[in-house]
Amino acid sequence: MSRRPAAASAVLLIAGVLALSGCTSTVSLQPAADADDPACADVTVRLPALVDGEERRWTDAQATGAWGDPASVILTCGVTPPGPTTLPCQSVNGVDWIIDESEAPRYRVTTFGRTPAVEVYLDNDLVSSAAVLDTLSRVVSVLPADGSACTDAGTTP
Repeated sequence: MSRRPAAASAVLLIAGVLALSGCTSTVSLQPAADADDPACADVTVRLPALVDGEERRWTDAQATGAWGDPASVILTCGVTPPGPTTLPCQSVNGVDWIIDESEAPRYRVTTFGRTPAVEVYLDNDLVSSAAVLDTLSRVVSVLPADGSACTDAGTTP
């Protein structure tokens, strides 16, 4: 029996995997402290292939997601839930987000009133923050809500 067909099949399989994975590299991230929370697994399995037209990329940390090349959206599940703050808070599709604009046009938005919390870091020069939060709010809405919510003034209590 010849080894050539088996070797040729292996080469074709590897070439196929490389073609499917594209030329983008893995995004190196750090997992959050509570990344192993089972609720983060519920979020991770629901992460979409596209966010505002940006394709999802592989990451090397549990309970994370990244989109774009370079990564213009990074999601981390299992971050410490934020407490009261004077930062703006916005509700999108039933999920409240605290918005940190201190590094604009790069924004750090964190779920409020959900445990575990999810943090999204996005580059508003490359993606629309409204489109990103619209898409990802549908995903993180599976996280348990603790009853806390944004106030009418757009801040957390």
